[in-house]
Amino acid sequence: MASKNSNEYYENLKEMSPIRAIAVTLMNNHNVRTVTLAEAYEMAKNQPGVTVTDLPIYPEYAKRHNLPAGAKVLNDCHGNIIGRTAKAVRYYNRQNSSFKNKLEGDFREAVWQMQHHPLIKAEAVLGMDPDMMIKATFITTESDVVNLFNWLLNFCPMEQKQEEYAKSKKIPIQDIILIAFNEWTCNDPYYNNVGAPQLSLVDEKHNVIVNLGMRYFGERKKGTLTMAWTSGIRIGMAACHGGIKEVDFSTCKDSRFHHLGKRSMAFFGLSGTGKSSHTNNHDNAGTLPEGFSKVVLHDDAFQIDLENHLCRAWEPTLFDKTDSRPLGHPDWNYTLSLMNHMVMDVDGKRMPLGQDLRNSNGRALLDRDLLGDWVNRCAFPKALVWLMKDSVMPPVIKINDKYLAIAMGAALMTQRNRAENVKEEELNKLVFEPFANPFRVYELYRDVESFLSVAESGADIYCFNSRGYWKDSDDVLDAIPLKTSLSLQTAILTDQLEWEPWDDVTGALIPTRESIEKVIPGYYDKYDPKLRGNKDAYKQVLVDRFQQRKDYLMTSDLTEKPELQAKLVAGLRVTV
Repeated sequence: MASKNSNEYYENLKEMSPIRAIAVTLMNNHNVRTVTLAEAYEMAKNQPGVTVTDLPIYPEYAKRHNLPAGAKVLNDCHGNIIGRTAKAVRYYNRQNSSFKNKLEGDFREAVWQMQHHPLIKAEAVLGMDPDMMIKATFITTESDVVNLFNWLLNFCPMEQKQEEYAKSKKIPIQDIILIAFNEWTCNDPYYNNVGAPQLSLVDEKHNVIVNLGMRYFGERKKGTLTMAWTSGIRIGMAACHGGIKEVDFSTCKDSRFHHLGKRSMAFFGLSGTGKSSHTNNHDNAGTLPEGFSKVVLHDDAFQIDLENHLCRAWEPTLFDKTDSRPLGHPDWNYTLSLMNHMVMDVDGKRMPLGQDLRNSNGRALLDRDLLGDWVNRCAFPKALVWLMKDSVMPPVIKINDKYLAIAMGAALMTQRNRAENVKEEELNKLVFEPFANPFRVYELYRDVESFLSVAESGADIYCFNSRGYWKDSDDVLDAIPLKTSLSLQTAILTDQLEWEPWDDVTGALIPTRESIEKVIPGYYDKYDPKLRGNKDAYKQVLVDRFQQRKDYLMTSDLTEKPELQAKLVAGLRVTV
């Protein structure tokens, strides 16, 4: 599949939004110079805030993309803002005509300001499978060239995929356009302001994303990905902000596993719930049977093709936090670029240090080779896992009611903690992020319908609790070590578990004593829901949390699909 340019897509050009028309005009301005990855690298070395370290760019990547031999990793340091800014987002298509006119005018003014600066652009391909490719163009100022360089690293320079892309079948989706202008000035209080104005303008219906006054690379990456995910939804796929891997059991030494064949498992969770740990762990802490083989599609972004019954990756790289990677960690060998790292003289070399020594949210672009074997498409998921930090949930439940299963994903939650300095009553309130995707810019019911189709197509759905299970209170918990969760993952993939009803929630199952004790001795007595201390308080919190899920879904935009909304809410049945 290949996307269409504006002239190909719009049979009636009057259907194009003014936002896209402004973006297309800038993109085609003769003063906007096209640069390659190699040119962007040379330019970025001289950008203020950038340090050329002595850490080599992953040599295989440098060779593959014609970067100079011995090219070094660049570290781009920002100022006060070192992460994404949700308050800066304005959704063009949700505005009334008055505010649409305002956004159009302010965007025109911003572009006029931009054109007083030297401008550059680059083209990339989103989608690593020839059957799912979208062209994207990024226009920015020369002063922002390091972000253009990183953007080309994160996706794939068009020059590398030109032949494949040209052969791809056209799809009814526009090319994506990204525009960024860091030096934007505007005094309007309508926009987020932290000493300078900020705007992330989203026009998802016309595949345009605009970053004004925002330096952080994550705005460029996730803005572009948001358009890709949304494009997939528009042609009937499920958008996944999650990780997925495929395990092949036909190569196991023990022939008893051969009948399992290849099985894919996907993980959806908010920060800190273990999404990457489950996706990327080499052998599930030694619990996978000897001789298995494994490939990773991606640990952050993919699309489930419901028609062709498979999954496809959007990106060839990883964008990871580095707070747990000290100097000398082997992952540094796969580094392509860095953001907001301390750089120190180490034995005469400028070396970047992780562990968030300079500021929080230090980030690295890493080559996928870090994961070992990877693929650009993999099998339809055998299982989906919602990862959540909910202390009243057992370590694992299997859900055999599809509406309960999707309701738990649509009301995917986390909890506040005392480290966040919030009031005591706030600690009891759940924070919801449907399907762990804060980048959804379309109606929630579209995701709900997509994941219902995934469940109806044969995927089993589970919830893993990655916080700890109520022992005597919401603060006194039975720990759930990562190895326990990884062992449960293996047991699910290999059909080692049998299931029985969880008495507290209709439609939810827990492992039987006989099956789980063979996998994790002592599990049943430790995590048996009947053995929770202070049982009345436990039941009350369980009821309250499911009620919060119901309340969230009742006030969401599922109201546009009342029958669907009613089925999801009815699926959340607590029996205590």
